[in-house]
Amino acid sequence: MMRDFIQNRLLPKVLKPARYLGTELNSIHKDWERVDLKVVFAFPDVYEIGMSHLGLRILYHVVNKRPDTLMERVFAPWVDMEELLRQQNIPLFALESYKPVKEFDIVAFTLQYEMSFTNILNMLDLAGIPVRAGDRDESYPLVIAGGPCAYNPEPLADFIDAFVIGEGEEVFYEVLDVVKTAKQEKLSRTGLLERLAQVQGVYVPRFYDVDYKDDAAIAGIRPNNPNAPAKVTKRLVRNIDAADFPTSPIVPYLEVVHNRIMLEVLRGCSRGCRFCQAGMIYRPVREKSPETLLRQAEELVANTGYDEISLSSLSTADYSCVEETLKKLLDIYSGHGVNVSLPSLRADAFSIELAKEVQRVRRPTLTFAPEAGTQRLRDVINKGVTEEDLMAATGAAFKEGWTAVKLYFMIGLPTETEEDLRGIAELAGKVVALGQRELGAKAGRLKVTVSASSFVPKAHTPFQWEPQNDIDTLKEKQRFLAGLLKNRKIKFNWHDAELSFLEAVFSRGNRKVGRVLEAAWRRGCKFDSWNEQFSYDKWMAAFADVRLTPEAFACRRFGMEEVLPWDHIDAGVGKKFLAKEYETALKGATTLDCRFDRCTGCGVCPNLGVDMDIKGREACGPV
Repeated sequence: MMRDFIQNRLLPKVLKPARYLGTELNSIHKDWERVDLKVVFAFPDVYEIGMSHLGLRILYHVVNKRPDTLMERVFAPWVDMEELLRQQNIPLFALESYKPVKEFDIVAFTLQYEMSFTNILNMLDLAGIPVRAGDRDESYPLVIAGGPCAYNPEPLADFIDAFVIGEGEEVFYEVLDVVKTAKQEKLSRTGLLERLAQVQGVYVPRFYDVDYKDDAAIAGIRPNNPNAPAKVTKRLVRNIDAADFPTSPIVPYLEVVHNRIMLEVLRGCSRGCRFCQAGMIYRPVREKSPETLLRQAEELVANTGYDEISLSSLSTADYSCVEETLKKLLDIYSGHGVNVSLPSLRADAFSIELAKEVQRVRRPTLTFAPEAGTQRLRDVINKGVTEEDLMAATGAAFKEGWTAVKLYFMIGLPTETEEDLRGIAELAGKVVALGQRELGAKAGRLKVTVSASSFVPKAHTPFQWEPQNDIDTLKEKQRFLAGLLKNRKIKFNWHDAELSFLEAVFSRGNRKVGRVLEAAWRRGCKFDSWNEQFSYDKWMAAFADVRLTPEAFACRRFGMEEVLPWDHIDAGVGKKFLAKEYETALKGATTLDCRFDRCTGCGVCPNLGVDMDIKGREACGPV
């Protein structure tokens, strides 16, 4: 039996065998013979990262709730396990049943990060599925993909049969119904894809032709099949309160990145940071009611045994009922040793009251993201946070006894100057000085971690036209900043410049960079986001193999009238609005948050027929 062979012969030889067991608490094991459609959720990274992904938990729940379908899981096997699979000629298998991935009806990848793309090709190859969509016939599973990177699907267009644009739980049932009917009718693969193309939010790349001006510039994108729309419009959940949410998620055997309850409090963000793709593609803001959150928290604690609840969203401190909900959760659970934590915080939305509440059980590290070192540049990116906000927030934390804070910044932002880089060091120094004053005798334990990522232009943002700094420039900025951050109370972290450069290539790339992806994979590239696996030299050789210049994608300023690779994907936010925001940015002007001011005209609400859902103080009441 395959399970016995793998568990007895292979797993004792790998570093973390618990990654491949599939028998965790709350995992679902359905009878294959009693369901019509089999789906495997494929996460193109290791188990510990994939099992921290809320989207996996949601879709696993949504699909397995249907009696006629099942969903199992597969993750990218680490290099030790892959070697054994290839040696023993064992195909990639799903965790719950140990069935080969090739035997499922649908293989559904999530696209969370561009540098996981080589793992997608590697997983398909390990499964015995042709990596190119055009080489698959009806005997192979349908390979689909969704997630934030699907908003520029073109680099993966040659490898994925269909992309789902938008929120999966809204559209996935329709996809399942189409595939189930096509299976019963024994439709050809083309017939199945033609039906899928008629589902709003589904993009089938083979039904679109791309004309090029040169390797990096596009002349036009047009449908070549009458079933394919000129633009594919995203799907979204209109009432997040009523949406299915898993309250019996799988509890891993081993430590994962987010080893806690993830309680989603809202979706979307209207702050309008001009570099932030998530803030644009997940609009509009939709909040859950406190009553829903309290009910879900009760079920989650009972069904998992976790001792921490993380209030999850893009901007949790902006939740209109955050203080009341946080206090009630802690009133209920702190006596049982269950902590409630907040993710990265906006300095202008933090208060002493929040500081007091979140440390009731355990004192987590507080993370703030000012992003830029000067007010001028914070206005350019529309961050809406001032130095006074940061000082007030960190001061409140130090007063309440925190001795460690993290500050996130970005280098290489549009219009950045040396003064802006110096501002990062000066701001960090001011936080250290404030901490030493406020902490008194505890000042010896003070630690301020400064992290600097590199700006990567992303699709569907006001900065999508902007070039990325070249690698040498990014490295020089990192060295300059490191030279300024010499205070022993400060720890400085930065992102690999070469990795950020490749991320920009794929975030802005067209279909031609898919050739680079395949060439890099054939040269052995995989797990590119892992330092010990990443090989920049192999990537550069891959570009040479296909005769493409990476700087033409990452470091070129796109023309304002240029056809962008993702122009046929409609995220709801209008291109005219993004262009206006870009022009406003270059003037150093800000745009107010539409939750508290007038409509900014981004287009999401009228284009998608949905409104913001802000519960507000009246809705919160005495929770």
